[in-house]
Amino acid sequence: MLKSARGALLTAVVIVASACSSGAATNAPASAPATSATAPSASAASAAPVAGGLLDKVLKAGKLVVSTDPNYAPQSEQLPDGSYQGFDIDTATEIGKRLGVRVEFVTPKWEVITAGGWSGRWDISVGSMTITADRQKILDFSPPYYYTPAQMAASKASGITTLDGLAGKTVCAGKSTTYLDWLSGKKLDFGTLSPTTTPPAGVKTVSLDTDADCPQTWAAGRNDFQGWLSSSTTVQGAIDKGLPVVKVGDPVYAEPLAVAVDKSGPNDSDFVARLTDIVNAMHADGTLTASSMKWFKADLTIQAGS
Repeated sequence: MLKSARGALLTAVVIVASACSSGAATNAPASAPATSATAPSASAASAAPVAGGLLDKVLKAGKLVVSTDPNYAPQSEQLPDGSYQGFDIDTATEIGKRLGVRVEFVTPKWEVITAGGWSGRWDISVGSMTITADRQKILDFSPPYYYTPAQMAASKASGITTLDGLAGKTVCAGKSTTYLDWLSGKKLDFGTLSPTTTPPAGVKTVSLDTDADCPQTWAAGRNDFQGWLSSSTTVQGAIDKGLPVVKVGDPVYAEPLAVAVDKSGPNDSDFVARLTDIVNAMHADGTLTASSMKWFKADLTIQAGS
């Protein structure tokens, strides 16, 4: 779904980084709450997996089960033939490749994924999940693999072209998202990237299963809400598809997005260490940058200004 970016768009930059070998809490950008991951040492990376742990389970099964969103283009999208495409899909597939296993995608609802307690139904979430302090209570995270601005939009039918124009109006967002929380006045904790902005005065909210449902319902003729808040990438994706959407103002904040693992599942200590190593390596070797340029036409893989 990603994390102050008020009044400024993230610019495309080329990442120059190296894989990290210290704990992810210190390697994660200062913008994100510290993750519980600890990158492995050379000896730890080659050690036998923790018996009965998540890494042991994945390697023995020969597959990594990944939850993602089937309707969140260009991050993730299920095609009519049942296959998937998008930035998150490519990221998950590469993680599986580097673990030496195949990837299988499942599509539970977002509120189920963010609630934790997955009961082993899937192994990780690669679904543009923002690292927040609240989510860290129930989920472990990799270092951020990219960052997105939160972009306000409006329906063309509304005639709204400014943020002030959304005052007192109804704005749509996905269920259990940081966007809905921000619109509802909840204080969000992304570390130093925590939003310092506030929503338009008197704004009301409506929530749908996923962010992309908002402009799709406009296209279907529903007009009981006038605004939409989602990632800039998803808003641009809707515009590119010809949906009746216009961007409104500059991004209102930015988010750090990461791979999530359920704390209540099998022991994930060595899995998260391996995952941290993989994400850091994907940054260092340009894999994430190349994928970002492919799907977003910009490098969103590093924090703006860093």
